Amino acid sequence: MAVQSSKKTPTTLKIAAAAVFTPLVCIATMIFSVYVPHTRGFFNIGETMVYITALLFGPLTGAFAGGVGSALADILLGYTQYWPGTLIIKACEGAIVGFLGGKLPKFKSKTQWTSFTILMGVSVGLLLGFIGSEYYSGPVNTYFGIPPPENPTFTIYIPKAFWYAIGGATAFLIILMGFVFEPEFGWTIISIFAGGLTMVLGYFLYEQLILGVLAVAEIPINIGQMLVGLIVAIPVTKAIRRYLGT
Repeated sequence: MAVQSSKKTPTTLKIAAAAVFTPLVCIATMIFSVYVPHTRGFFNIGETMVYITALLFGPLTGAFAGGVGSALADILLGYTQYWPGTLIIKACEGAIVGFLGGKLPKFKSKTQWTSFTILMGVSVGLLLGFIGSEYYSGPVNTYFGIPPPENPTFTIYIPKAFWYAIGGATAFLIILMGFVFEPEFGWTIISIFAGGLTMVLGYFLYEQLILGVLAVAEIPINIGQMLVGLIVAIPVTKAIRRYLGT
């Protein structure tokens, strides 16, 4: 089943959802983070909550919760130079995911949709395997808590083979979904891709042009954050929709 159009969501529910999911985006961004010494980049799970909100409640709620919730996290974590950019970038990300997620295009046949979903599955799997193995493997420091502790909660070693396995499993599950359950599944993926790549480009431009820092190293970190957000948000969103009967 395709993502439900946000036009079918009552205004009162959108307002209530914004009130609930804005702090959830903030908490998700703050509560769990991973530092990769190899790239000197931080990873958090805030993207996951932005995507869930946008897919469930549409572009306006996704934009508000994504922008305001993420900006609040930056302020509370002390990244005061980032929050103005975060407010705009994450709002655009949530709006794009929510808008495209509710606009299912018309393909001529089920075979075309299945082929499209297969292509998306292969693309996500390859990208996840490459980005993960190159930028998220090796020793990683994990921080858990609000505010995050000064010292890592624990440190783990992630081999490159782990990401190859995750990429392969993700591709297989997406392809299986396209064949067996939902040929249109690929459109949800492309919706998140569009929003996520807007986030990646937005932070690159903001850091490079406004903050005056070398932002190229952050690109793979942000792409990885988008991919993990995607593979977590989609099944969670579908489970919630199934529970609510929508």
